Amino acid sequence: MNQKPVPRSDATPASAVDAPIPADPAELLITSATTIDGTIVDLEIVGGRIRSIRPAGTSHASDDADIIDATDLIVVPGLINAHTHSPMVLMRGAAEDVDGATWFNDRIWPMEANITPEHVLAGARLACAEMLLGGVTAFADHYFHTPLIAQAARELGIRADLAAAFFTEPGGVSRDAAFADTVEVAEATDDLVRASVGPHAVGTVDDADLEAVTELSARLGIRVHLHASESLDQTRAVQAARGGRTPIRVLRDTGVLERGVLIAHGCGILPDDADDLAAFADRIAVASCPKGYLKQLVDPMTPAPLLRSLGVPLAIGSDGAASGNTLDVWESARLTALTQKRQAADATVLPVREALDAIWLGGAAALGRPELGRIEVGAAADLALVDVSGPHCRPMIDLAATLLYAVSARDVQTVIVGGRVVVRDRRLLTAALGELVAHAEALAPTLRAEGGTIAPSAGYGG
Repeated sequence: MNQKPVPRSDATPASAVDAPIPADPAELLITSATTIDGTIVDLEIVGGRIRSIRPAGTSHASDDADIIDATDLIVVPGLINAHTHSPMVLMRGAAEDVDGATWFNDRIWPMEANITPEHVLAGARLACAEMLLGGVTAFADHYFHTPLIAQAARELGIRADLAAAFFTEPGGVSRDAAFADTVEVAEATDDLVRASVGPHAVGTVDDADLEAVTELSARLGIRVHLHASESLDQTRAVQAARGGRTPIRVLRDTGVLERGVLIAHGCGILPDDADDLAAFADRIAVASCPKGYLKQLVDPMTPAPLLRSLGVPLAIGSDGAASGNTLDVWESARLTALTQKRQAADATVLPVREALDAIWLGGAAALGRPELGRIEVGAAADLALVDVSGPHCRPMIDLAATLLYAVSARDVQTVIVGGRVVVRDRRLLTAALGELVAHAEALAPTLRAEGGTIAPSAGYGG
């Protein structure tokens, strides 16, 4: 991401999402759902929160309650996609089998030079639909035109934490433009959509702009979301340009760590960063997005064992579909666990429950929303019902292992966000899915049309 999108046409008409968002029921009762621990329970949901969790068959619904029979289904907290670039679904599959420099400079950046508000809205709508159908109920996004992404999230009924990206270097999105979008989203904060401040990366944003990020974050009372230590090469480049300071040290020196920050990737975090990370472990999270690392030969991966030793939450992200192809957080969690084991040459690293916790509790920490990512009385009623009856899940000896290593987005049957059913029996209720797909497919070729290009700093991506 590096080009300021130039408006070229009006945003998508409302008819693209002509399915109304379902009204909130006075009460929602989920009966006979199986938890990850194997307990079968009824969950009573009122006012968007879990009011009670009782043994199956012991709850009594009111006359106007919506009742979901979850017999033989697994109930899990809604998945949290801790780092993505939702409009980049329009670039899905456009940059394959190339090295990182080619991916950035020859494939992605020229397409981003053609990004318009219409592209952003259409891509964000389709991405929100894809995530909901895969059980994702909240996501952290880092892109341009965040007010339009906010519009898409509200239309589809998914939680979003939106960071408006910007660059210090000439030719990219300006700080002032991104800050204006940040303020607009922050001032319209509600239970679904919140804002973070979104400097692109430590290597593309100078110290003065990072200090301005800290000031805006403090003024608005919001967190920061950026790429940092994305690879060892990036870390070394920052050290060479910033007097030997690592990206993490730069974030400490500019006050960003103190404000609370979601660090995308962190593959270039060094042991020398440990003290700085530990000092702010209660307000930092790092998102692992392994599929892109594997495709572009990034080594090492996000240092999960080091983060664990420091008390820094590990979260799971899909990254954008331009690098990861899908927004399937189940896949991202699975690949995170496998690559961590391979990197450490230790099968005990990132065990099943810890990897699953990264999706839920780590994701909640990444968004600064402790009410998410858990099934307990008082928690937000963000839930997914998963069908594990397929042959790829049977016989099932270990439910948690099945969820991590066998389940995919296609196994999600029903999704609830804040007590509202948004996916039911694998059908999206909040938008006309066929229309979203058709509109995105019509727009995608225009990104590859001849257009303006820029010369970004090599190695800094989306």
